Amino acid sequence: MKQIIVASNNIDKVNEIRAAFSGRPYAVIGMKELKIDLKAEETGSTFVENAMIKAEALFQLVGGYVLADDSGLCVEALGGAPGIYSSRFFGENSSYEDKFKELSRLLRHIPLPERTAHFTCAMVLLRDDAEPIIAEEHFEGVLLNAKFGIGGFGYDPVFYVPEFGKTSAELTAEEKLSVSHRGKAIRAVLSALS
Repeated sequence: MKQIIVASNNIDKVNEIRAAFSGRPYAVIGMKELKIDLKAEETGSTFVENAMIKAEALFQLVGGYVLADDSGLCVEALGGAPGIYSSRFFGENSSYEDKFKELSRLLRHIPLPERTAHFTCAMVLLRDDAEPIIAEEHFEGVLLNAKFGIGGFGYDPVFYVPEFGKTSAELTAEEKLSVSHRGKAIRAVLSALS
């Protein structure tokens, strides 16, 4: 079984990726599990560039198979913001509670039907025996004023998915994986690996 090391300290993200690889001949391992302390500076101007920066930084340390993603929330009414700055939106160390409040403030005059948004996930798999695999996928929804659900992480509690009639935080893990930006990107990577 081949190891794939994920360039992330976010255990929720690693677990989502691990679940998507379930049943495949790959063991998905997070950096924390290997006690790797790596913070690659995300200086890219796109999700793909930032994913590649993270993947290359980890690949230089461990070689083998390395998977990195860069993802974020893009709000149409805000010109695509926060985008690649989603995790740093409203301050480097701000909580998601603070981020929700700031989003709500910025969108306070925008009617609900016009609060369309999407998540983007760019995923890069580097490997020492083949060309890189790059995928970029999206997950469409609408931003709410209030949080609903306890699943997922990040912006999931305010991201309403019309197709299911609930927020991303209310979706089951299987539902989320079937429609989310990360789930789609992982399937594209797996397809290219086959």
